[in-house]
Amino acid sequence: MNLIKDLVELFFPRTCCLCGRHLVGDEEELCLHCLGHLPEVLNVSDTDNFVARRLQGRVPAATVTSMLIFKQKNSTQKILHNIKYKGNERLAILMGRMMGRRLAADIRFDSIDLLIPVPLHPRKERLRGYNQSLLLCQGITQNFPRSICRDNLIRIRHTETQTHKTREQRIDNMQGVFALRNPQQLERKHILLVDDVITTGATTEACWLALRSVDGIKVSIATLAVSGDI
Repeated sequence: MNLIKDLVELFFPRTCCLCGRHLVGDEEELCLHCLGHLPEVLNVSDTDNFVARRLQGRVPAATVTSMLIFKQKNSTQKILHNIKYKGNERLAILMGRMMGRRLAADIRFDSIDLLIPVPLHPRKERLRGYNQSLLLCQGITQNFPRSICRDNLIRIRHTETQTHKTREQRIDNMQGVFALRNPQQLERKHILLVDDVITTGATTEACWLALRSVDGIKVSIATLAVSGDI
């Protein structure tokens, strides 16, 4: 088996999606050098949480966390681009596993009952072939075992891309986008809403508007990335 594996890697070498170096041993999608130099969000606490401040006054989340800092042309942007536009599902799972390790080590998330991936519109999911937030959830559960609730929160309106919109345009673009199929399933649950990136927080706020009527619900938020400077 090792000989077959060596031959496959000789003719079809695995390469790091960031630097292009050949991957060796147990390296997956990212080489150890790039993995060790990711722009991580550090020391986010309840008392000093710059990620939560993006949602302050709009989403009364119990806890908010992100793993990586997103800036134009940095490695996080390349990771997101590979996941969303280059079909790299394995990279999304890997990032989810890393998120899961952080969640498992943080007592603020101990009471989480369910993971809910931010849904794509069915048209966009068919075009892409997957929902990157669901893949993140699948990776998270490998190190933070929780059930994934994937068919309750749904996107009922297709929206234009948020990429080049202002904060106000993003908020307007997300009005009335999400709905719940079975609110009773979430009653008195602590759910973790999972998405790929927080920019202005418009998508997260739109999800909250669909969730807030559920009796006794408690919402925390985890994203792979958060945009902007610390």
